[in-house]
Amino acid sequence: MIRLPVRTSAGSYEVLVGEGLLAELGGALRAAGVAVRTVIADANALRLHGERALRTIAGAAVIEVPPGEGSKSLAEAERLWTALLERGHGRSDALLALGGGVTGDLAGFVAATLHRGVPFVQAPTTLLAQVDSSVGGKVAIDHPLGKNLIGAFHQPRLVVADVAALATLPGRERWSGLAEIVKAALLGDEALFRTLEEDLEAIAAAPPAAVVARAIAIKAKVVEADEREGGLRRILNLGHTVGHALELLANPPGFTAPVLTHGEAVAYGMRAAVRLSRRHAGLPEARERRALELLARFPLPPLPPLDREALLAAMLRDKKREGAAIHYVVVPAIGSATTLRAGADLLREAIDLALDVP
Repeated sequence: MIRLPVRTSAGSYEVLVGEGLLAELGGALRAAGVAVRTVIADANALRLHGERALRTIAGAAVIEVPPGEGSKSLAEAERLWTALLERGHGRSDALLALGGGVTGDLAGFVAATLHRGVPFVQAPTTLLAQVDSSVGGKVAIDHPLGKNLIGAFHQPRLVVADVAALATLPGRERWSGLAEIVKAALLGDEALFRTLEEDLEAIAAAPPAAVVARAIAIKAKVVEADEREGGLRRILNLGHTVGHALELLANPPGFTAPVLTHGEAVAYGMRAAVRLSRRHAGLPEARERRALELLARFPLPPLPPLDREALLAAMLRDKKREGAAIHYVVVPAIGSATTLRAGADLLREAIDLALDVP
């Protein structure tokens, strides 16, 4: 088991990464001094991992949420608030999120707002959640005008990332999570980038704990330096300015199967960011080529027809906006990131690069 400390103003916690950790979840909670009263789990995670995880947590109630992005809604949060209040869930009683990023974001948002904040634990069962959304304390629900626009900062008390759970994921979901590992490597670890160049397909088939932990460590370092996204933490949005807009507009409201997953949208967004980095941030041509070649190995679905002005409007609602400009993340070198103040012209250029418009 790999232990990664995360130190924030709200307190320190550990991220545990290893094989078979869900079967030892109760012991990890006791060691961290956390008393879980309620588990919030999506239906898929409950079916695949519930028995193994829950038998180690005596007396915890379970609330099931529907899988899929549609659960990150105010209506679902209200349903959970009501259920928890009716059960007498107190301010010191912890919630545990079992599932992917949707479940973790939703449960974390409910934990942040119930009684003005109750403890919670993340037990992510998808690669995307393990390397990204479960760490750092950003919890949110969606709004019809964009993803994650309603939320809070609320750090977990513990994160337990069992890489054995990743074997149950469809290949598409592992590739989706792998996009966030590529992002982490581009931001802060050229050695990890070389590992991905050498073994990308093998890592997608069976993500090793060491690779998952290295990606988490990059994010944890940034979170410790900038807990509430006052500056440096913006770099974690590499590929997301375009990616969130693509994800929003490519997927119809109430979808059950996405046209474009989050990781796929971010991969398209990173392609645009790398090319902009060459044009506007001094990324050497050879490094641009390496990054684009790595991203070209992702089995991405073709983009549906999308309106450029609608994409621009979605990007301008981004949380990183200041006035008329967006803090757009670029990589002047592999393993290093910065931001550009991007107005409408640069954002249109990014859209064209993502869509391969001549």
